[in-house]
Formats: sequence, structure tokens, C-alpha cells
Amino acid sequence: MRFHVAMKLVQLPLLLAGLVLPFTTMLTAASQNTKDDYLVYIGTYTGKGSEGSRGIYVYRFDSSSGKLTPAGLAAEIPSPSFLAIHPNQRYLYSVRESGKEGSVSAFEIDKSTGRLKLLNTVSSKGGGPCHLVVDKTGRNVLVVNYGSGSTAVLPVKQDGSLEEASSFIQHSGTGADPRRQKGPHAHSVNLDANNRYAIVADLGLDHVLVYRFDPKKGLIEPNDPPYAAVAPGAGPRHFAFHPKSRFGYVINEMGNTVTAFSWDGRKGKLTEIQTITTLPKGFSGTSYTAEVQVHPNGKFLYGSNRGHDSIAVFSIDPAKGTLSAIEYVPTQGKFPRNFGIDPAGSYLIAANQDSNNLVVFRIDGKTGKLTPTGQVEELGRPVCVKFLPLK
Repeated sequence: MRFHVAMKLVQLPLLLAGLVLPFTTMLTAASQNTKDDYLVYIGTYTGKGSEGSRGIYVYRFDSSSGKLTPAGLAAEIPSPSFLAIHPNQRYLYSVRESGKEGSVSAFEIDKSTGRLKLLNTVSSKGGGPCHLVVDKTGRNVLVVNYGSGSTAVLPVKQDGSLEEASSFIQHSGTGADPRRQKGPHAHSVNLDANNRYAIVADLGLDHVLVYRFDPKKGLIEPNDPPYAAVAPGAGPRHFAFHPKSRFGYVINEMGNTVTAFSWDGRKGKLTEIQTITTLPKGFSGTSYTAEVQVHPNGKFLYGSNRGHDSIAVFSIDPAKGTLSAIEYVPTQGKFPRNFGIDPAGSYLIAANQDSNNLVVFRIDGKTGKLTPTGQVEELGRPVCVKFLPLK
């Protein structure tokens, strides 16, 4: 389900020697900071009600200080709500969540400036593309379409550009909620560690679908068993594997829960082991979950609550894969969508869509707890956060 709230975008200029520099100069100036460990790309919503958001934005991030520095507009593109980076770190891919027929755009990354050069754009084979991933060989981009409820595979050429779909599956069926589940709504796609299976969470069907994946041919086909079911009306949205590949977790948008699964990588089978709420006891307002991620050390899981406007933090039992609530941390904004955890697991950046801001948190590697660093950057309707290492 897509939410659109008009908020004001405040573009933060970079002050240098008393002069206000335009975004193009910011990109060059920021690239000269050798302390930066990462580029951070932010996907946004544009168009009506965006109040100035124009596409994909880029920031510099210094992990020694936790400082996030705006570096301007990396690429102007309609509603690039979700992003994925190629394993070789030379290319970035973005959905275009606009128009009747969705599409995916390929970009070449200039690490020295953060700019993105458009390579080409191809059809996502459906309406409302909302999530995508690059397979581990770098040969394919897999994309899901929320509006039409489908999954497609887009082969990647040697120059990073995309070919038309090599494989496509249209989902079918309904869910328990007649308002939100009249048909399929594919919401995310993930690949297992062995690059053999694609996991697709379909909010409209209450199914976490499993597809066999052939990266050489760019083909997907239903597995046997073809899916794992969640509670009727739960609305599975995003999925995350545990780093050790024994467990997987789906966050359920409508049920405000996380379902933990054991994962059999030989058979491609998910088996439910637990479902736990993402909200604290006593909360009675309206809320919807969004993102779920496992910490790189495998000890903690994080999930975002839109409405309660928080990140729920859980510990993970290393033997069982089950979750225990640790805390619920306000995101200092409204309607947190995706968030990004840096590869070292030291920081989390939350994207608050409806308050138009990015908030930086420090992660305690021993407890999993989040502490705001005090840094808040304003950006119009941020949705997705992706870290790109510079070293």
C-alpha cells in the first residue's frame, strides 16, 4: 500500500568559505573528503505532493564520527522508491514507481562524485514496482510489482544496462481482507545465500512465495513447496535472511508482526517457528510495519513501525532463531519506511517519509540498542537507504 503525504523539502546547502554552493558543486566538494567511508543513496517519492523531491539523492557518511553529509541530487528520476546496488559496486538499479506500467532504470556509479549516469530503462512487466534485488552473480535483477502482483527477472548486460525480462510470473488469488487483499500484491524479493531460491513476500495472498532461480538462464519457477503461509490478513511485506542462512524473517504490514521461519536451503522450504508483535503492550493506535533487517552479526533484528513511528529491536536466539523484544525506539519523524544498516553494523539510518527527514542512530553491538546521534537531515519523502562502501 502506497502512502503519499505532502511535506516540505528543505535542501541543505553546503557552506564553504562563506559561500553557498549549488548541488553540482556540492558533489565535487564532498568527494574531496577522504574520511568518508560510504556513499549513501536515498530513494524518494517525487511528483504531486513531493514538495521538491526530484529523484535519487546521495550523501557521504563518515563511520568514525557518524556524520552524514548531503552531496546533492545523484539522478533525476520519477519516484525511485527502492534501490539495489550491483555486487561489483559499479551499477545501481532503481524502480520507477509511477505510471500505469512500471519500469526499472540502470545507472553507472561515479564513486568520486556520487553522481549516477543513466544507462537505460526497461519495463518491470507490471504496475507499481516496489522492490528489487541483484543476484549474487550480478547477471540478473529481480523485481516485484505491487500493483499487479507479479515477479520478473531482468538480465544485466556487461555494461550494466538491462535487457527485457527473461522470466515472468503473474501471481493469483486473494487474501482474507476484502479491502486490501482482493488480489496479489508482491512486495519484496530476496535471494538465499546460495543464489538458488528467490523469496517473494506477497501482501495480498498472505504467502511468502519460494521460486527456484537459475541465474545463468535468468529463470524463476515455483518451488515445491511453493510457499509458506502466514496468518490470514497479516499481509507479509519485507523479508530478511539470517547471515548464517538457517532462519528467515518476514515482517507483516497489516498484522504488525514478524514471523520467524527455519530455512531448509536444500529443499527451499520455510517452516514457521514463531510470530511476534512489533508493537509495545498498550499501544492502541493505527500502525503498519514496513522494513525488516537482521544485524550483520546475526544477533539482532530491526523492524519499522509506521504510525507508532518507531524501530522495534529484537534479540535472536542463535540456536532456535526465535525473537525476544528489546526496545521500541522513536524514529524522530513520521512514517518510517526503509532504513539502512552500514555493513560494519555500527549505525542505522532511518528514512521518515512523512516528516521528510533522515535520522542517524548508533547501534550498540553488544545489546543491539539504538541511540540517536543527534544528526537529522531533511529530505523530501525519503523511502530507501543504501550504503555503498568507498574502500
